[in-house]
Amino acid sequence: MTGGAGYLGSVLVPRLLEAGWRVTVLDNFMYRQTSLLEACADERLEIVRGDARDRQRVKALLKSVDAVIPLACLTGAPLCDRDPWAAREVNLDAVRMILELRSPRQRVIYPNTNSGYGVGTKGKPCTEASPLTPVSLYGRLKVEAEQAVLDAGNSLTFRFATLFGMSPRMRLDLLVNDFVWRACQDGFVVLFEADFKRNYLHVRDAAGAFLHALGHFEAMKGRPYNAGLSDANLSKRELCEEIRKVLPGFVFLEAALGKDPDKRDYVVSNSRIEAAGFRPQHPLQAGIRELVKGYRILSRHPMGNV
Repeated sequence: MTGGAGYLGSVLVPRLLEAGWRVTVLDNFMYRQTSLLEACADERLEIVRGDARDRQRVKALLKSVDAVIPLACLTGAPLCDRDPWAAREVNLDAVRMILELRSPRQRVIYPNTNSGYGVGTKGKPCTEASPLTPVSLYGRLKVEAEQAVLDAGNSLTFRFATLFGMSPRMRLDLLVNDFVWRACQDGFVVLFEADFKRNYLHVRDAAGAFLHALGHFEAMKGRPYNAGLSDANLSKRELCEEIRKVLPGFVFLEAALGKDPDKRDYVVSNSRIEAAGFRPQHPLQAGIRELVKGYRILSRHPMGNV
């Protein structure tokens, strides 16, 4: 697994170990995170400090694995816009390198983002057959990498909704996490283009999707899967209303003249992955309550990718 010490990886790795898998993590620990320290007691975990673009290291590590989960990524539009060359190398070229070096028998499970849908058709949920029209460099690179993975065979991909929830490598730049942080710290948030919709998924359910795929790979392989909460296709205004149910003093204001740099606006159907037997276990409201508790621990120095 590349990027296994990140926001999703640091939740997924312990789950894989609990399920009996041996796990090798390649990560450069670019955020100086200590998210896998507790897992180090497990003899089945190997930690390799290094870069996912290091061809010789990746080639050597691939010799002893059955499945590859390429999580290493410069995640989010702002980070990719800041360094587009590194974004292409990490988010696309490193994935292509894995596909080139791995054996055809080795499975690949790749995490895409459903932000690739860009701006959807009003009133029509995006399915896996919907056009992919990403509105950012980040989205475009993820879409290209997904296609490469599917074309290579013996693989499947997830188009994850916007993740939320506590993680040992916490991120406060994700929308739910950010809004709940602001509600806890400031008591208010200003919304731009409040009707823009997107889908959401708890980070623990994202980890659960990988475990489900590993257990049902032959039946699921060869296809992309939207993965999100089917009851959480929400606008930013509706998300704030959900937060206010937990924090009644939360105030959100709408600025009619402002522009949101993130132009995504769509609703998503998750029926394919549900038909494959996967159901998320962590509702949005439970995740908001979890975040409120977690933010009583964190300092005022936000954690994020930018």
